[in-house]
Amino acid sequence: SIHTFDTILYRIDPLRNMCRYYSISIMPNLFGGHSLMRTWGRRGSGGQTIIELFDNPATAQVACDRILRSKLERGYSECRLSH
Repeated sequence: SIHTFDTILYRIDPLRNMCRYYSISIMPNLFGGHSLMRTWGRRGSGGQTIIELFDNPATAQVACDRILRSKLERGYSECRLSH
């Protein structure tokens, strides 16, 4: 069975007209490794996406944790979803 792990972060500040999202997912890829997919932008927009490839889920998780920690320090709030 394929398991993906998604985290969605939001940063909303009406005084600064800021309504941003940052989505990060770890999932198996077709090459036998795992992909870390990040999408970000203003809510309601398609945003930008980047995909990084990793040999195993542990290294993808380390990268994911580092990115999440950085975003939370910058004022984003977390909404975690599991499929």
